[in-house]
Amino acid sequence: MRIAAVQLDARVADIETNLEACERLADRAGADGAEAVVLPEFFTTGVGFVEELADAALAPDGAATDLLRSLARRHGALVGGSFLCRDEDGEVRNAFLLADREGEIAGRHDKDLPTMWENALYVGGHDDGVIEIPQNGLLSGSASEHPRVTIGAAVCWELMRTQTVRRLRGRVDLALTGSGWWSFSDNWPPQAVWRRRERANHALAIRAAEQFATFIGAPVAHAAHCGELRCPMPWSPMPYSGRFEGGARIVAADGRVLAARDRGDGEGVAIADVEPTRRPPLREPPDRFWLHRRGAAAAFAWNYQRLHGRRWYRDHVAGRPAREVRSGVPA
Repeated sequence: MRIAAVQLDARVADIETNLEACERLADRAGADGAEAVVLPEFFTTGVGFVEELADAALAPDGAATDLLRSLARRHGALVGGSFLCRDEDGEVRNAFLLADREGEIAGRHDKDLPTMWENALYVGGHDDGVIEIPQNGLLSGSASEHPRVTIGAAVCWELMRTQTVRRLRGRVDLALTGSGWWSFSDNWPPQAVWRRRERANHALAIRAAEQFATFIGAPVAHAAHCGELRCPMPWSPMPYSGRFEGGARIVAADGRVLAARDRGDGEGVAIADVEPTRRPPLREPPDRFWLHRRGAAAAFAWNYQRLHGRRWYRDHVAGRPAREVRSGVPA
């Protein structure tokens, strides 16, 4: 099965521009024969601690979903990605939707825990992220040629947590994942210390999908963001100035990288042929919350930005109407 992972240089909060870029990149993947295409986390908006994102969540049946469905029908492929989605209860969730080749929504996964400043933008979900694709929704051909495939959905730092491994391990044939992983800021003193920590952060962002495949025993397609980001920093007089880590890649179940884009490669598509099938996982998950140990700086940011973000979300995001945006594609 030919799988494509998109690497996107999004304009934060510019939904129309980002949808156009996603359509262009997904069309490139479809022209190369992709039978599954995954878009990155926040493919409609990008991400940052940006006030405009308080009003950027789309309805579950809005422009983002229209794009996924249209692309799936156009290319006869599975197409998925996550976006800020305002549900009927007024809450915003980071929702991964997957359209089958006939343009029907096969399933949805809500990211379980917001990461750091993301707490200001949405609330977490509770589903297992396992999506069954019916035989007629996967590929053309007979049922014997293309048996049912089970997709596992995971978003960004879900690839870092033991609980994600436990819900998908041995249960899925292919994981479709995406991230909006940002760097340490370039302007925090002492800069020599943060540069060292950023090298480790970038290395972890790159290898997260590779190691995740060995924990769950299935191939992984990982979409990503690249490009620069500047925005305010919660509860800090110093702004954030950094970049997205990139790292779109297609990974075999044993962790081998079959196709990849680094952040320096810019926008584009990583595409490779993989066999979607579950295998005995090569690694056992550790008996702790994180798959990979986090440093003191990351732990501090995780906790203080969660406290700040939940208050900011309540005051600025919860209960607002969904954003209405024309997708430019037929539903």
